[in-house]
Parts: sequence; C-alpha cells; structure tokens
Amino acid sequence: MSGKARLTELMARGAALLGSEYAILGGAMSWVSERNLVAAMSNAGCFGVIACGAMTPALLDAEIAGTKALTSKPFGVNLITMHPDLFELIEVCAKHGVGHVVLAGGLPPGGAIEKIKASGAKVICFAPALALAKKLIRSGIDALVIEGMEAGGHIGPVTTSVLAQEILPVVAADLPVFVAGGIGRGEAIAGYLEMGAAGVQLGTRFVCATESIAHANFKKAFIRASARDAITSVQIDPRLPVIPVRALKNASSELFTAKQREVAQLLDEGKVEMGEAQLQIEHYWAGALRRAVIDGDVEHGSVMAGQSVGMVTKEEPLADIVETLIEEAAAALERRAA
Repeated sequence: MSGKARLTELMARGAALLGSEYAILGGAMSWVSERNLVAAMSNAGCFGVIACGAMTPALLDAEIAGTKALTSKPFGVNLITMHPDLFELIEVCAKHGVGHVVLAGGLPPGGAIEKIKASGAKVICFAPALALAKKLIRSGIDALVIEGMEAGGHIGPVTTSVLAQEILPVVAADLPVFVAGGIGRGEAIAGYLEMGAAGVQLGTRFVCATESIAHANFKKAFIRASARDAITSVQIDPRLPVIPVRALKNASSELFTAKQREVAQLLDEGKVEMGEAQLQIEHYWAGALRRAVIDGDVEHGSVMAGQSVGMVTKEEPLADIVETLIEEAAAALERRAA
C-alpha cells in the first residue's frame, strides 16, 4: 500500500465524521479563524472552524452566513462554554444548519450537548485529562480533541505526547479522537494517526496562510519566532483561577499581570462574583488578541502562538500548506512500511 493510500485509510474515520477529505481540524483562533481562513481550510479539503470567542449571537450569525458564501464544504463553529449567551449561540448554529459544534473552555453546562444534538449537529469537546474524556463520552459527545500544552492560546498542563499515550489507548475505540498541540509537520500527523487518533487539529501552522486576515505584523512575528519564544502566562493570585495562555513573549505579559491584580482587587472588595471575574479575564484576552491580530500591535497585544511557530517560515496559500503536510505524512508512512 502506498503512503497516500495508508494515510487515507488512517484518516477515514475522522474524515467521515467531519465530512471532509482530510481529518484535519482547524484550530479555532479568535480573530484569525474567521470566514476567510475557515472557508479556505474547508476548500482545501480540511475542516475549518469558526472561532466564536466573545462574539454576540448577531455577529456569529453574520460570520456563518459569510463563510457559507465562500465555501459549499462543511465547516464547524467553536463555542466557549462560559459565554453568557451560549444557548443563543447554539440556536444561531442550528438556524444555519451548522453540522459540527466544538465546545471549548471547560465542561459544557447542563443541556448544552443535548441542545446541539437535537439540531442534528455533531458535538466535539476538548479533554485535557482521561477522567474528563470518560465523563464527556458518557454525556453523549461525538468526538474528542485532546490538546497538549504546546498549543497556542488557552492550554492545560500536560504535553500532547503524554496525553496521546494516556488517552488514545483507552478511548479511541469508543469515538474519534483528534490530537492537537505542537503539530507542525506531516510526520507528527502520521505518528498520532498510527497511535490511534482519527485525525489532528492544527492552528498555528495556518496563521500565515495567504488567506488569513491576520495583520502583516502578526504574521512577521510568527515567521521570525522560534519555539522557545512561545511562552505561557503566569497566574499571580491563586484565588483567581486563570487558565494559562501561550503566546509570543512581549510587553503584554506585564499588562496581563496588571489586569489580574485589578480583577483580584474587585473580588476582594466584593464588587464582582468569581464567574464575572473570569469573564473579565476572557474579555481582556479577546481585546489583547484583537490588538495584535487586527491592529498589528504585536508589542502590547497578545500574539497567541503554539510552540510549532518555529515551523512557520513564510506566508503561503493555505492549499500549499495542506499539500506539504499531506505529502510529509504520506512519505513518513511509506518509509515506515518499507
């Protein structure tokens, strides 16, 4: 069997779930994963995912409609579980017949999974630990993403390679599992597929696609960066549970420290509840990321990037990136079979 045929075989389960040619999910990156990049991903045979982030239902409505105008291929929507309008956002997805909803940011609230499935859509959730993966499977989800700490944006504490070894042998037979975090080349894709993954998710690798609307400064920062430049944010107050964020190091880390102090003081003074405090932190990240992605302020904005950023060396059409990844993966499988 050729490497390409073997790759098709290994990706078959994930591709069937997504309705795409390749079992490659686009990582949902706020401000970056919008209609242009998402449509380009789906058109290139992968599966684009809109990052809803802090969008209002009206904004998401327009973004889905805009994406549908650019592609006839399937794509999904990533929703944050702590979004105050989560159930309205689910309704917007249902109205448009979105076939896949990805829930991120913690355990979904009661009724969310059922509401999505009632619309006929598939539910994909993130599991940063085996116990959580089992819990989510019991709740009736259709697929899992296991994302290691090498990823960009919000991350958990465990590496991709350890999560894959811990979770894939236990749950891969039950439902499709996509591996994410630090994947920048096809050889890694082939490796995780051979370990039992149904597919992979990549974000950082696609930021510098020609179709990405990220500011030229943002793309230049990615192209110049090495893996060690993508560092995690620091939690300064143990009472405020802040999920670490991986981004390229710049002056914004000091701004985030100041924001944490400000929110912690509001908690001390009883001016906000914990839920509101966490939401303020999320809104901070949304704004900081927008400053970098859209406005090009890569010094004071948040340049969220995974450690695979060192493998991003130029701006190129998305289809070319995908072709390279597929060729690398197929060649790796062919070498292993020889």
